[in-house]
Amino acid sequence: MMAEAHLSGLQDEFTCSVCLDTLTDPVTIPCGHNFCLKCITDCWDQSQEFFCPQCRENFRTKPALRRNTLLNEVIKKLKNTGLSSLSSKIYAGPGDVGCDFCTGKKFRAVKSCLTCLASFCQPHLQSHYEIAAWKGHKLTDPERNLKDKLCEKHQKSLEMFCRTDKTCICMMCGMTEHDGHEKVELKTEREGKQKQLGATLRGIRRKLEEKEKKLKETRRTAEEMKLSVERMMGKHEKSFTALIRCIEEAHKKLAERIRDQEKREMEKAEGVMEQLEKEIKELKFSSCCVLPADGDSLSFTVTADFSSEDLLKELSGLKKSLEKISQWDIMTRTSPGCEAPIFTLRPPAPQNREDFLQYFCPLTLDINTANRDLRLSDGNKKVTRKGTWTRYPDHPDRFDYWAQVLCREALTGTRCYWEVKCSGDFMRIGIAYKGLSRKGRSLECILGRNDKSWSLQCSHSQYFVCHNNKENVISAPYSPRIGVYLDWPAGSLSFYGVSHTMTLLHRFNTSFTEPLYPGFGFYLGLNCSVTISHLTPCDH
Repeated sequence: MMAEAHLSGLQDEFTCSVCLDTLTDPVTIPCGHNFCLKCITDCWDQSQEFFCPQCRENFRTKPALRRNTLLNEVIKKLKNTGLSSLSSKIYAGPGDVGCDFCTGKKFRAVKSCLTCLASFCQPHLQSHYEIAAWKGHKLTDPERNLKDKLCEKHQKSLEMFCRTDKTCICMMCGMTEHDGHEKVELKTEREGKQKQLGATLRGIRRKLEEKEKKLKETRRTAEEMKLSVERMMGKHEKSFTALIRCIEEAHKKLAERIRDQEKREMEKAEGVMEQLEKEIKELKFSSCCVLPADGDSLSFTVTADFSSEDLLKELSGLKKSLEKISQWDIMTRTSPGCEAPIFTLRPPAPQNREDFLQYFCPLTLDINTANRDLRLSDGNKKVTRKGTWTRYPDHPDRFDYWAQVLCREALTGTRCYWEVKCSGDFMRIGIAYKGLSRKGRSLECILGRNDKSWSLQCSHSQYFVCHNNKENVISAPYSPRIGVYLDWPAGSLSFYGVSHTMTLLHRFNTSFTEPLYPGFGFYLGLNCSVTISHLTPCDH
């Protein structure tokens, strides 16, 4: 900066006062001033007098012009060291504020003085740093309209900001019209606004980045979704094409067999009819009155019905299956670590007990989880609270305080249905993640009292459902048989009262993330039991 200031101070020495640019082919006239050869020649050619354009000294005759060889060499060297680029930097261009004290071509102002109401280039600004009387002047960044920086009423510089009226004011305004208002220095307010603006801009940039990232992710997900749909369509197209081909082939083979059977039966019938016609003819043209002896005629039983009950039953079953498939819904889900949605077909929800039994899942109680206050029987299908201690060995999965037990089977990624018969009172029927706590008496161990389990409680012929320690009373007729339907992919867990009909007691809708284990618990009452029913799809 100091080097530029030094060069800018010398710049006047190398500037032609006619064209206001760096000297080209400099020549010296008798008064000692230098000009471009072309500039001074053109100037004298257009005038009847010969004078210096800078000091206005007149010459009687046209002076002889001599090239200033030394000055020309100096300018060439300075141009090689950056004088040309410096010229564009220090001279005021379009949009720049020019120095008010420069004569001729003006240098670019670096500061404006609110006291002097003028703008200064670097060389002319030095007085404000060197003269004591000017050191206290208010300097600011170059301003084109300095009067806008003054108070219209007092003609004083605007040095304060009134936060009450949200306006810039001078010191006199602060002591009169704005007395008692909240005021700060203009610099302080500017810095605060700049910080606030900076924070706002950072927030906008952050939101913009987030939106752009989200847009990019959404586009990628959309492309992956298209690919997923194409893969799914390809698989189902292939499966249904093979199924249609199989049906057509079965239809063709069955038609051929029926036609073959028809041909064989017709051939038999034609042979019999031919023989009968022959015998009839012999009877009609017999030459004696003696009745011919009866011979063994061909016997033939006509098979006019080619239908098959078994075949019709199979075709009816296939038709029903296809009708059910046509009712399946598309389910979208996202697997962990996979951003693109995965499309799967979901069968329609079961409507009756026969439909539920198609998803029957056999369960067995896990003896390693059973509290010692419980007794397992019937091949670990029944659990009873007797109030007597059972000598189960120590195990990390065992409930050591609460009278609960889980099943061995881990249910995940499919539909499952099971039924239990309840006897007694104060029982819980539910499911839980493997991470359900087993030790101690906290709520983290109780079915339904935490975020790792869901349960239905039967108490005093009433029902309560519970998850994450949020309990709701269910108004429904009491039934000792409870059906539990888990649709793991759809995130649905339903409890039903089972009698001659299926009565929905409650349905949890959530998103399962881990395998689930059915479980049972008892509270207060003794001689209570839960028995897992032995079911098959034909139990209806």
